[in-house]
Amino acid sequence: MAYRKTPAEARRLEAAREHLVVRATEVVAEAGWAQASVTAVADAAGIAAGSVYQHFPSKSALAVEVFRRAAQREVEVLTEVLAGDGDATERLRRGVEVFARRALENPGLAHALLAAPAEPAVGAERLAFRRRYRALFAAVIDEGITADLLPAQDPETTAAALTGAVGEVLVYPLTTSAAHDADLLVARLTAVALRCAGAAP
Repeated sequence: MAYRKTPAEARRLEAAREHLVVRATEVVAEAGWAQASVTAVADAAGIAAGSVYQHFPSKSALAVEVFRRAAQREVEVLTEVLAGDGDATERLRRGVEVFARRALENPGLAHALLAAPAEPAVGAERLAFRRRYRALFAAVIDEGITADLLPAQDPETTAAALTGAVGEVLVYPLTTSAAHDADLLVARLTAVALRCAGAAP
C-alpha cells in the first residue's frame, strides 16, 4: 500500500513550504535573483540546503513560485483599484499611482519583479504577468473610449505602451540609493499615463 501523509504531517509540510517561500522572497528583495541561491535561501529559512528540495524540485521552481506569488498580489491590487469608484480616467490615474507607490515602498522586490536579470523560467513568468497588467489597463481604456472620455484608439496598443512606460520610468529609482521625490515622480508618471491614453488635461 502506498504511503499516505497524515493530515498533521501534510499541514506541517505546507507550513514549512510557506515559510521557505516567504524567506526566499525576502532574499530576492534584498539581494536579487542572482544571489538567491538555494544555500542563501536555506540559511535564511534556518534549514539545510538539501531540505529545500523536499518542497521544490529545483532552484528555478522555487524562483518561479516566489515570482508568481509576489506578482499575483500586485495584479490583485491593481485589479481592485481599476474596478473601484470614479470614471475610467480617474481609475487609470489611480491605478498607475498605486502601482508606482507600492513599487517605491518595496524597491528591491519591485525591481526583481519588473526588470532584474533572472533565469529563463522567471523571465517567462514576467512576460505572462506583463500581459495581465496590459489586459487590465486595456479594459479601463476601452471603458474610457466608450464613455467618450478618451479618444478612439486601440486599447491593447495603448495599454502595452503604458505598461512598458510605467516599468521603464520606475527602473532607475528602484535601483539607486539616491534620494528622490516620490510624490513628484508619481505625479509625473500619472501625467504621462493619462497623456498616453489621450485624456483631457
